[in-house]
Amino acid sequence: MTQSLHPMLNIAVKAARAAGAIINRAALDLDVLKVGQKGPNDFVSEVDRAAEQVIIETLLEAYPGHGILAEESGREHGARDSEYLWIIDPLDGTTNFLHGFPVYAVSIALAHRGVVQQAVVYDPSRNDLFIASKGRGAFLNDRRLRVSKRTRLSDSLIGTGFPFRKGDNFKRYVKMFEEVMSACAGLRRPGAAALDLCYVAAGWYDGFFETGLNPWDVAAGSLMITEAGGLIGNFTGEADYLHQREVVAGNPRVYGALVQILAPYSRVIKAGEATAPGSAAAHADTAGSDMAAAADPTAAFLAATAAPPGENAVDSADAAAAAPVSKPPRPPVRIKRADAPPADAAAAAQRPPTRDARGPGPRAGGPAGGDRRRSGPRKPGGGDAPF
Repeated sequence: MTQSLHPMLNIAVKAARAAGAIINRAALDLDVLKVGQKGPNDFVSEVDRAAEQVIIETLLEAYPGHGILAEESGREHGARDSEYLWIIDPLDGTTNFLHGFPVYAVSIALAHRGVVQQAVVYDPSRNDLFIASKGRGAFLNDRRLRVSKRTRLSDSLIGTGFPFRKGDNFKRYVKMFEEVMSACAGLRRPGAAALDLCYVAAGWYDGFFETGLNPWDVAAGSLMITEAGGLIGNFTGEADYLHQREVVAGNPRVYGALVQILAPYSRVIKAGEATAPGSAAAHADTAGSDMAAAADPTAAFLAATAAPPGENAVDSADAAAAAPVSKPPRPPVRIKRADAPPADAAAAAQRPPTRDARGPGPRAGGPAGGDRRRSGPRKPGGGDAPF
């Protein structure tokens, strides 16, 4: 590394490389690993735990007063009331790792008062180190990162993730995929969100979207994108994405196009909705907890994930979100009687020009325009009467 690093970022790099060494050693003999399950299709190995332990030890040795939010241990370690919070995913892409598919990474971010300030994503299989400091840019090894310059979604390569947890509504995902796939040049799903976000920052992807993500999946990658000139938010385009379990990112033009497509599928979590989404009574009864959630969104997120709603509630909410929001019908336009044209004038305007049926037509061989001249007054009802 040729550029000087922020001291806290330097410690994060040290921790990420130590975890990467553990992961690389374990990758040489995957058959002997002990693997458990946190849930259906959600695996955890002894490598995850060992990598997380060395990261936490390295960080707290340098900064014992900082807080820790880690995928495997939660808030068990570190200070609970610190303004500094390290957000850690020791092995993002565990399923890939267990199958020998070399797309996984270590993700470490440091947030100060809820704003990510330092970020590291380390790909141990390629020895690629993505780093970012707020206001100082994002880098891959020694190369400065910039998002792509494509302006049309039809020319763009988009990254995403697939649902895999119990209760995920696949129909909702299929609808989103169908809309995005038909609008872009290609859709990819490698299986490690932290790396996906770094690929957007590097310009390899033009955009990215996924639901069901946790803070440790997106915290580090989000800073990479903003420091590379990109945008990141939830499906409605707002900056409150870290604890919303949905994220969309990309260069500015592609980001805007994706938000237009994905906004109808948003399930943004508002204050008071963790217990009973959409319930006004629950919102009123939990006003005090709402204030606490606003003060500490991480605590609110952990509380929500510790007691998720039942499968039926998840499915019904997803099904409601699957259908795009329809616009209300426009009221019919009525013309007031005073504004309407007179009935006689309207009838005259609609009646085609024709001669009076009682009058004779033009003489044979005579002019058809009625240019005959007569002496004396015209008789009413004659053929030369005006229309």
